[in-house]
Amino acid sequence: MNALMEKFMAGASKIGNSRHLLAIRDTLVGMIAITMIGSFMVLINNLGGIIKPWGTMMEAIFGPNWTTLGGDIYFGTMTFLGVFAVFGIAYKLANSYGDDGFEAMFVAAACFFLLLPQLAHIEGLKNPVGGFIATSYFGATALFTGIIVSILATEVFVRLARIKKLVINLPAGVPPAVARSFQKLIPGMVTIFIFGLLGLLFRLASNGKYFNDWLNSVLVSPLSNAADSLPFAILVVLLVHVFWSVGLHGPNILGGITTPLFTKLGLENIDLYNTQVTDINQYHVFAGSFLDAFVYLGGSGATIGLIIAMFIAGRRRHKQLLSLATPPGIFQINEPILFGLPIVLNPIWLIPFILAPVITTITSYLAISWGLVFPVVANIPWVSPPIVGGWLATGGHLSGAILATFNILIDIAIYLPFVYAHGQIEKKRLKALASDTKAS
Repeated sequence: MNALMEKFMAGASKIGNSRHLLAIRDTLVGMIAITMIGSFMVLINNLGGIIKPWGTMMEAIFGPNWTTLGGDIYFGTMTFLGVFAVFGIAYKLANSYGDDGFEAMFVAAACFFLLLPQLAHIEGLKNPVGGFIATSYFGATALFTGIIVSILATEVFVRLARIKKLVINLPAGVPPAVARSFQKLIPGMVTIFIFGLLGLLFRLASNGKYFNDWLNSVLVSPLSNAADSLPFAILVVLLVHVFWSVGLHGPNILGGITTPLFTKLGLENIDLYNTQVTDINQYHVFAGSFLDAFVYLGGSGATIGLIIAMFIAGRRRHKQLLSLATPPGIFQINEPILFGLPIVLNPIWLIPFILAPVITTITSYLAISWGLVFPVVANIPWVSPPIVGGWLATGGHLSGAILATFNILIDIAIYLPFVYAHGQIEKKRLKALASDTKAS
């Protein structure tokens, strides 16, 4: 068993510490201010249609065009997420190789742009117009292209920059910034040339198809469809909590794989909501902040249910722990209870710790897919309190808050028998300990 655990933990740590996955995860997490403000502007603009007094009040204060500011912010944030990802991933990945990442960002961005079609179809014109790039090539649909191109371009650039014959060294009197730029001049030019040539050859071989379009058709769309499914949702939640059960941070380990998928699907939902699409069948279910809003209630393991169950059946025994764990638990921070109870490596608690989030994943997915609950259409901070998070994530729809409340009740029902059983085990242990003390 120990040998198995060592191999399991070694493999998990290797995945979690992969420089490429870390660069992706850290970049997408670092973009949280951009995605948050963009999605909240969509939420605020659309609340007027859901809560009529809100819309009337905003129009009375700011005029009939009160949604213009939100639209501008949305355009400046969500529309260019693919571009932001290219810069961030190139910088982070180059840093992991000991490079400062400054030149790598621009080289990767140039490689990304040169692979995009320079023709746009404009309404009212028969033929596409040259010199224009459709905004769809910069946002959520271009996210995976940006990830792949930035990683490949940075790998090529960093390796070429290590070849001494390609490095130009200027005299000592030259300003450091200029000298550094010239050192990487040839590697940068060669990298861009390579990607330009590959892009041209790809279009010739694919009868004029651009890399982004090809990637979306053969990889991104099938992968997104597979990710937005109940089996995949259960698998992700199960793996996250299996990792946590042995003390490994599950969301961080899987973040490099799951974050791009959740981000892309979530952004597509936000785009639909921004254009006021009412047909919920067009929205993704397992997308964006789905887990934070409906599953990770109180944190991984849905431990807000455990805290409430302890208040019901074990308040005296866990008085000190509850005083420490409850305030952060309300804001989805549950390390005090994970390691204070403890749950990690504790067979008594691992069953409800894994079972509760899996069950609530199923109920949440089915509730949204059946049309009982509005889909996730806003990114919320992961520290959003339970119930409030469900309301915000669904664009202010009451159904989101109701689903989160229902899931908390499920979590309480799952944890309560184990809280009671734990109390009985503790009583027997203390009684046995007292007996041994008397006997000695």
